[in-house]
Amino acid sequence: MANVIQESNNTKDHMLKEDRLDLQHDADTKLCWIAATHAFEMLNATPRYIFSYRWGYLVDGRWTGMIADIVSNKADLATNCFLFADRLDVVTYTDVVAPIRTRFIFRQPPLTSVSNIFSLPFSTSVWVAISASQLDGSIADALLLTMSAVAQQGCFIEPRRAPGRIMEWVLFAALMALYAAYSANIVVLLQAPSNSIRSLAHLSESKMTLAALDVDYSRFLLNQHKDKIHLEITKRVISENDKPQFYSINDGTEKIRQGMFALHSLVGPIYRRIKDTFLESEKCDLTEIDYVNGFDAFIPVKKDSPYLEMIRVVFKQIRESGLQSALVKRFQVQKPRCSNTMSAFSSVGFLDLAPVLIFMLYGTALSIFILIAEIVYYKM
Repeated sequence: MANVIQESNNTKDHMLKEDRLDLQHDADTKLCWIAATHAFEMLNATPRYIFSYRWGYLVDGRWTGMIADIVSNKADLATNCFLFADRLDVVTYTDVVAPIRTRFIFRQPPLTSVSNIFSLPFSTSVWVAISASQLDGSIADALLLTMSAVAQQGCFIEPRRAPGRIMEWVLFAALMALYAAYSANIVVLLQAPSNSIRSLAHLSESKMTLAALDVDYSRFLLNQHKDKIHLEITKRVISENDKPQFYSINDGTEKIRQGMFALHSLVGPIYRRIKDTFLESEKCDLTEIDYVNGFDAFIPVKKDSPYLEMIRVVFKQIRESGLQSALVKRFQVQKPRCSNTMSAFSSVGFLDLAPVLIFMLYGTALSIFILIAEIVYYKM
């Protein structure tokens, strides 16, 4: 069997000892090897192994990695790998041993980065009702009074008749309740994640930093598609001018935790690291998006191998007996569940308050314009 080692040289020792140590590196390779040793025992065959540094790609008309080992008869089967059209010319796929998924993994951006949260607490009808309240007197006085009540600035207008006084009392009482509700909603929204990125198109249009795990397969998988969206994402990861965005497991996972960062990788190693380092509240907005649109990975065997049918049968027996599911639970980590829906404390920066600051600048500019207009009107 050809085994792919890409993440740690220590994998060889741990794989042969089957000690389940250092599982953050090459866990799928270790899983496939143990399943293969069971298959060899069922076939009364002696297990032998070789190691490859990549899964196998067609480079300048020649196969590399474990696919080359199979084609050259150095190995009868190999580690799970994806189905690519060019591989089907030389190998046949048997069964799924280790479910493998590659995804962009990220935390949804905060709501403040995609929406104006200061307009979200109330519906349009409530905003219209607030601005349309009127008392006895001119519309300008009523508007000024309403704005003063909304801003909790008090008011210099004193209605002389009972209806106007009743409306003033109702207005200030209602806006006091609205202000309390509004403030409570803003506090929640400042810490709430959005759900704005749900597809590759959304990811390519986002302001997130896009990166990939610094391993061999990342360079090949990111260049498999030629449509506009995939090319845009690939360009942002493998930039021609800037430094390519490739990270180790530890650094990439920490970037995911900090936010506004999406890492493309096998999900197992990343989720294992997330499980060990993330707070419970930080696991609740994790999202994954498929980039390669790939099927499950299967065990490859040479196309004209005399052992093809025997290998197929024993792998099906391993799966039906429950051994495969037991190995998957031992070696692979699923997406962490959100067990704590309470929001943790998070600081608020200028970017979160940008809509309010811009609104204040507009208000200042408008007040200066009105001042100049009043001076001109007075002079005339």
